[in-house]
This record gives sequence, C-alpha cells and structure tokens, in this order.
Amino acid sequence: MHIPENYLSPSTCAVIGATMLPIWGIAIKNVKKEIKKEKLPFIGICAAFSFLGMMFNIPLPGGTTGHAVGGTLIAILVGPHAACLALSVALFIQALFFGDGGIIAFGANCFNMAFLLPYAGYYIYRFIKDKFNSAKGEIVAASIGSYIGINLAALAAAIEFGIQPMLFTNELGQALYCPYPLSVSIPAMMIGHLTIFGLAEVIFTVALLVFLKKTSPELLRQDEKISFKFAYFAVIAFIFLSPLGLIATGTAWGEWDPKELAELDFMGKPLGYIPQGMTTGFNIDALFPDYAISGLPEWFAYILSAIIGTAILVILFKLTSLFVKNKQEASCFVLC
Repeated sequence: MHIPENYLSPSTCAVIGATMLPIWGIAIKNVKKEIKKEKLPFIGICAAFSFLGMMFNIPLPGGTTGHAVGGTLIAILVGPHAACLALSVALFIQALFFGDGGIIAFGANCFNMAFLLPYAGYYIYRFIKDKFNSAKGEIVAASIGSYIGINLAALAAAIEFGIQPMLFTNELGQALYCPYPLSVSIPAMMIGHLTIFGLAEVIFTVALLVFLKKTSPELLRQDEKISFKFAYFAVIAFIFLSPLGLIATGTAWGEWDPKELAELDFMGKPLGYIPQGMTTGFNIDALFPDYAISGLPEWFAYILSAIIGTAILVILFKLTSLFVKNKQEASCFVLC
C-alpha cells in the first residue's frame, strides 16, 4: 500500500499533501491537550509496532504481497490523533531511510494509512464497543474497526492509482504515471485486502491489544504510573522475528520498479512501455533500500534495519516528551 515515487503525478501529491496539513495541525493540537507527557514515549513504541508490522510481508497468490499496518490498534491505545502522528512519522522514516514509499508521495501515503485508517477504524471500534460493553464486544469492535480501516485505506490508494491514466497521458495516449485505470487498480488492491491482508490486520490488532491489556492495562489509562516493560518486550520480539517477512516473494501491487513495469504481465496484458513521468520524475537514494545493507546477509540486514527504524522512532518521541517536560517546567517557573 506504500505508493512509490512517481506513481502519482506531482499535482496529485501536492493536493493530497495539502489536505494533510490541517489534519496534522489538528492532531498535534489534540495530542497536546489529551496525552500526558509521561505517555508520549509510548506513542513512539506504537509507531515502532506499525513500522515492524509493515515489515512482515504476506504472500498473495499471483505473486504480490501485502502487510498489516496496525493503524486501528494504535488509535485504540493512544487515540486517533496520536495514531495519526505516530503513523506519519513511521511512514516518513520508511520513505527516507528505506525507500519504502515515496518522499513526494508521503502526503498521499499518510492520507491513506495515517488518516483514513486510524480515524475510521477507531470510531467504528468505539461505536461497536459502546453498543456491546463487554470484553468480547471490545474484541469484535477492534476486529471490525481494523478490517474496515485497512480496506478503506486500500480503496483510497486504488483510486489514487486509478485516476492517473485518466488525467495524465502523453501525445501517444500513454500514461505518464501509474498506467492502470480504476477498473484494474480497485480489484487488484481490494482482492488482497478484503481477504488475506485484512485478516492479517485483524490478527495483528487483536493479538497485540489482548497482550497489552493483560500485561500492561495501565497503558490504556491516563491516570496511573505507566510501565513500558511488556511493550518493549513485544517490540524486541517483533524485531527478531522480522526476517519472516523475507519468506514472501514478489512485490506489493503498485510498488514495482519502473523497469519491471514495461514487462509486467498483469491481468494478461504486458504494459510494453515505461511511463515517462517515472523516468524523469523525482528520485532519492535511500540509505538502506528495501531494508537491505550492502555486504550483509539479507536476514541480518533486515533485523538491523528493524533495529534502526525502531530506535529512531522511540528516540524521537522520547526526546519530544523531554522537550514537553522542560517547556512545562519553564512555564511554571515563569508563572511562579
């Protein structure tokens, strides 16, 4: 579901990116009001959950792959506004350091996975949970919310892909960016997410939610001392299990290298050309493309990439909590 560089036109990316600006602003404003400074580091741990979950690629018959995102899970744990920020930072780290998703397409990826997914998943979860106020009801609510959330994000990505050949072509009628119309992009994206990837999102959400509720129930409350011990344990377990994501072969739909696209036989019809916008558009070399590190075994590089990404996310939000603490202390000092 990570939209790569140059699959969407610059104008499409600009419009969706501009849409995200007020969303991020509202999210930051609400997090300042709703989240205590002691819980800010936990947002970094939640971002790490999503980052690691997206490294576990799952194969789909036909040669494509997909993964869970954990957007609804994070929204349940820290609220939808904090989830929006956590996922946005995770997506930025993926794009910048690992080439997973485009820098220009960052706003679009955030709109799909950091806005639509956590907000829709969370409010569906809350609606069902309030109707069935029980432990089983909460599990059902989390399952339905996470399933609908990830499929809504996938549908948005499919539409963004599918409108490109309708709007942007050259004088020969060839697509400049993503070449597959809505009649191809929507079924291609939704078949996997309505089945295997949606189920993976449900399992990821419910399993972690149950684990954290049993081991660290204080994480879901704001008025108690918080221990991150078991959350860190889960993160470490995911890091060392991450090479399981290498078992799946193939590439997620819509994330092919432009050179692959010309010869790709999708739905029985090779494309036959490389869209011009993909050859002349913006590109940046990631430090660790596809979570690989030159000279290291693939499995070890994958673990090391997981450690690097997790460390960056946890440290960023830890530093944020320290800044907030110092800011509050300074304000108190001035007022006193």
